Amino acid sequence: MKRNLIDLSMFVAGLLLLVAVSSCSTSSGNTAGAEPAAAEVVTIASGNATTQNEYTAALEGKVNVEIRPQVEGYLEKVYVDEGAYVKAGQPLFKINDHPFREQLNNAKASLNAAEAAMANAQLEVDKLTPLVQNKVVSDVQLRAAQASYRVAKANAEQARATVGAAQINLGYTLISAPVSGYIGRLPKKQGALVSRADVEALTQLSDVHEVYAYFSLSENDFISFKAQYPGNSLEEKLKNLPPVSLLLADNNLYGETGKIDMIDGQFDKNTGAITLRAIFPNAQGLIRSGNTGKVRLSRTHESAILVPQSATVEIQDKVFVFAVDKGNKVSKQPIAVVGKSGNNYLVSEGLKAGDRIVYNGLDHLQEGAVIKPEAPKAAAQLSMKN
Repeated sequence: MKRNLIDLSMFVAGLLLLVAVSSCSTSSGNTAGAEPAAAEVVTIASGNATTQNEYTAALEGKVNVEIRPQVEGYLEKVYVDEGAYVKAGQPLFKINDHPFREQLNNAKASLNAAEAAMANAQLEVDKLTPLVQNKVVSDVQLRAAQASYRVAKANAEQARATVGAAQINLGYTLISAPVSGYIGRLPKKQGALVSRADVEALTQLSDVHEVYAYFSLSENDFISFKAQYPGNSLEEKLKNLPPVSLLLADNNLYGETGKIDMIDGQFDKNTGAITLRAIFPNAQGLIRSGNTGKVRLSRTHESAILVPQSATVEIQDKVFVFAVDKGNKVSKQPIAVVGKSGNNYLVSEGLKAGDRIVYNGLDHLQEGAVIKPEAPKAAAQLSMKN
């Protein structure tokens, strides 16, 4: 019995050793006799690509006018409603004009008196002139009469200017639209007392048949922006810029393209950014002043390295691909992503044309595993060779 127990112990020990060796062989990856796992592999090729960058923009009408009173008085009539579209010259507000009409009448009366005094002085000059020529009276009287005429003439001119000022003030009682556009809020209602010293305007009028989109570029983005387009000056570069697109607040693409027409003269010291302006047509009035959106700029990259996003994995804010060497062994390779073009990453470092990477099934790969390369089942969305 003792011998049988010894034989059984040796048998169990040998069995455990066999299991351990088998387990080690399995965990070591590909064994000498195992078939390598199949994986889709593509070869990187360089080509031209277009990336799109988006910048937050504030939208304003081409003309934004604050409508303010030029004279003080009670608001007698309000001819428009909030949000209404008005044409240039259309009446908006009427200030009580009775005091200003009386001022005008008073100024006209003063003018009539001044003109009468001037005419009387002219008669005195005309009467004394022949008498002086015939030496009937002294020329001193004539010179005094001529001086009186000049005084009367100056008084008449002053009275005429007063009439003009009164007419201007009377005209200010009817406030009309300086441009065509949309009326904003109306904080002052009929019967309110208004004056030039009011902090709040009567309303704001926005001409939005064209809208301006103001957005900012950082210093690095601006340097790259300038280097991309031909021209010896910023003015020449502006002429060569392609059209830009506008994303509205709901992320829908605006139906019209715009044109960058202005670059600010200096960088903002607080933000380190420079402001650009793009102009968009807005014939339908879909955009109003105060809207927000994003200006989308397209940029062309020549001889760019593109990698499908599906062929990458992100670990701790870094992007990796599984590179395949000549022996079909895979290794995790970090890449530097500088932009996106469609479903592809634009890569500046980590890969070059001719390198092979695993296209799909990255979750099942292990570092150093040997694979069997296969062509992708679906065509990659960039210029690559299988």
